[in-house]
Amino acid sequence: MPWSPSLSVGIELLDNQHKEWIERAEKLFDAGKNNQAREYIGEMLDFLEAYTKKHFRDEERYMREIRYPEYEEQRKAHASFIERLAKLQTDYRESGGNISVIVKANRIVVDWLINHITKMDKKIGEFVKDN
Repeated sequence: MPWSPSLSVGIELLDNQHKEWIERAEKLFDAGKNNQAREYIGEMLDFLEAYTKKHFRDEERYMREIRYPEYEEQRKAHASFIERLAKLQTDYRESGGNISVIVKANRIVVDWLINHITKMDKKIGEFVKDN
């Protein structure tokens, strides 16, 4: 799932960070195809934890600066994702990296990248264009 213009929200900071997410997701998928997902999932989870929190801080700060009206909805979605990520990390540690954890990681990454960007983050770009 390479980066495509259809995923652009039209805000350079957010687009660049989303591109980094997609690049990491592609590495996870490639690792799965090459039967290396177990080795890579721990690295991916560490990246997601650090990068996701940074991205959310940056995105939320930007939304406050522009007085984005759906800020609270976005903040709640971010908090929910952080909770799911924490659960995934716990599952990974407890399972020793079994395949179901890897499948969940793939699903979470895909759901977040595609659904959140296209359904929620694009609205930020539209708001900026309209104001």
